[in-house]
Amino acid sequence: MLRPMSDVNVRAGLECILKRIDEAYARRNTPNKQPKPLLVAVSKTKPVEMIIEAYTTGQRHFGENYVKELVEKAQHPDILQQCQDIKWHFIGHLQNNKINKILKLPNLYMIQTVDSEKLAIGLNTAWEKVQTDQKQLLSVLIQVNTSGEEAKNGVHPNEAPALYKYIKENLKYLKLEGVMTIGAFGFDYSTGPNPDFVSLMKVQRQICEENNIESDAVQVSMGMSDDFENAIEAGSTIVRVGSAIFGFREKKNG
Repeated sequence: MLRPMSDVNVRAGLECILKRIDEAYARRNTPNKQPKPLLVAVSKTKPVEMIIEAYTTGQRHFGENYVKELVEKAQHPDILQQCQDIKWHFIGHLQNNKINKILKLPNLYMIQTVDSEKLAIGLNTAWEKVQTDQKQLLSVLIQVNTSGEEAKNGVHPNEAPALYKYIKENLKYLKLEGVMTIGAFGFDYSTGPNPDFVSLMKVQRQICEENNIESDAVQVSMGMSDDFENAIEAGSTIVRVGSAIFGFREKKNG
């Protein structure tokens, strides 16, 4: 893992991002009732010390991309002792044979990357077995491949509403909260709106219409360090920001 650098100020990074989230939310001009976006601090490759620093600043939601790394961090004695209210989001590709490793972890909050019926069924079955409190459901999002890139996981936008309906009607141990996308990197906003964001918002609206539910009932997770403000203006309710927080460096005088 990367070690903390002396000139990286996690507190200042968080404060900067939260301010930019507020400003982007104020600029949003959409008719839906979506609340101010939740910030998930992406802590992949970052050391436990940085996570604890972010936590003591007030951050509670953290995202990890790799199963092994999440297993190590979620069970780290310093995290368990000093970050008792931490909420872990898994935001990477999850294979069925790794499900049990994830679901047994303390303070698991959400799986953001459900990309098939098979994975959803596997999560539902495993959660029923590991969860002692049968009233507590596992929060999940459906991952949508809005960019059509073969290297990215996720269901086709046209298939997302059907998967949403299947999970809602058949998998009672999952709390399906919405949809997410990673999207293509490096979009040039001078050419117009990001097509990945447009696509995911279209999926969200279709789900709401077909299920006769309000827009604030379906979360939208899109936007990362380089484009989270654009994502918020487009309607995102969850943003996943890593380097802009943990790589934040104060400018030195002189």
